[in-house]
Amino acid sequence: MPASSTIVVSKCTIFPEQPSSVKSLKLSVSDLPMLSCQYIQKGVLLNLPPYSINDLVSSLKHALSSALSHFPALAGRLETDSQGHIYIVCNDAGVEFIQAKAKHLSLHNILLPNDDVPDCFKEFFAFDRTLSYSGHNKPLSAVQVTELADGVFIGCTVNHSVTDGTSFWHFFNTFAEICKGAMKISKSPDFSRDTVFNSPAVLKFPPGGPKVTFSGEQPLRERIFHFTREAVLKMKFRANNNTLKVMRNGISDSAEIFGKQSNDSWKTANGYDGSLLKNNNNNNNNNNNNKRMEEISSFQSLCAQLWRSVTRARKLEDSKTTTFRMAVNCRPRLNPKMDSHYFGNAIQSIPTYSPAGELLSQDLHWSADLLHKNVVAHDDATVRRGVEDWEKQPRLFPLGNFDGASITMGSSPRFPMYNNDFGWGRPLAVRSGRANKFDGKISAFPGREGNGSVDLEVVLAPETMTGLENDPEFMQYVSAPE
Repeated sequence: MPASSTIVVSKCTIFPEQPSSVKSLKLSVSDLPMLSCQYIQKGVLLNLPPYSINDLVSSLKHALSSALSHFPALAGRLETDSQGHIYIVCNDAGVEFIQAKAKHLSLHNILLPNDDVPDCFKEFFAFDRTLSYSGHNKPLSAVQVTELADGVFIGCTVNHSVTDGTSFWHFFNTFAEICKGAMKISKSPDFSRDTVFNSPAVLKFPPGGPKVTFSGEQPLRERIFHFTREAVLKMKFRANNNTLKVMRNGISDSAEIFGKQSNDSWKTANGYDGSLLKNNNNNNNNNNNNKRMEEISSFQSLCAQLWRSVTRARKLEDSKTTTFRMAVNCRPRLNPKMDSHYFGNAIQSIPTYSPAGELLSQDLHWSADLLHKNVVAHDDATVRRGVEDWEKQPRLFPLGNFDGASITMGSSPRFPMYNNDFGWGRPLAVRSGRANKFDGKISAFPGREGNGSVDLEVVLAPETMTGLENDPEFMQYVSAPE
């Protein structure tokens, strides 16, 4: 492992280029539970730009100032009124910008495809272990650029009660877009608060605010496991019980279909939806749409495989209840749909349960179908019931693994993480900081090559990670990133 010793060169505050026209934004039913979560920390590793680091820093500062004019909420502060409601006050107070260097580190010794993620990445972010409630007196976001021997890392830290992953990457993409020279941004955020998540409910806090809900002191290992498009296809085929079939001239041929699926090009970034079956015959379009609704998705298949293998590695009692928790984007699930560029949190958590013994005694189809049915059932009515339930008992989100048998899946392979060209090429890798990590915390990223590939950032207790690395059912699908 490379040694960690990042040196801070300078710090300053960056203000929006234009004053905010948005005055205040009330935290919603989806925002408020995140106040006990730590700030989101995500960033990109890039080759060195073809100009000096000083020119890069100047360019980033200018682009950040311009981006904040479009995202004024990130330059504000949290404020609680006399009735206990919490608002983002868009007062143009600014964000923190940090220039740092770690020139003893090179790309080849921190990009380790078959090893743990080096601890040095944790030093490439501001506001380490800071709870989102601290946004009452701290900036709501920060950017750190760290110069390496032959590359740079641009890390962004954002208050989790202000953004979810969808909004985070919208801002980060816009920041990169402006830095590259765009005169007009491609997608403006929607700051409306007339949604189902807007509520008069008040979340009460103990004196001094909430505490983190998980221990940050336990020993952990962190690895990136890469899955090619072909590997994900194989898992999906298994999860669908080898019965993905379509009729061709009245004859069903699963083997032929699987071969076709392996050669179909997948949508990437914003467009990728995990669908496999494609058919250009207009007469069969309705039948194909029904099949897509019924089949288990590629990502659900991957999640099910991870659930099985981590449970096996934990060596739990057969009767122990295991939980796989997934965060879902509610924007497209509501009727009518929310604006896809709604800025804030619009997520809910879907837990799926199974006794460990039953999970491991059944095949992949069984566990994947459990996840699939829960995700499909999370419709407009379910979202609204979740809001009503929270309003009856306002509470913080209990992030952590309290029983030693839980997995929490965050982020998404649909997020456009590699759509971040700051002017000299796409990122080499996406990495995160120390925030919100505990035994069983998983984050899904798109693979760099796109086309349906997936990277899983897996955080586990050391003995569990060793068990996962020695699990042949899981490792048969893992490969080094391209």
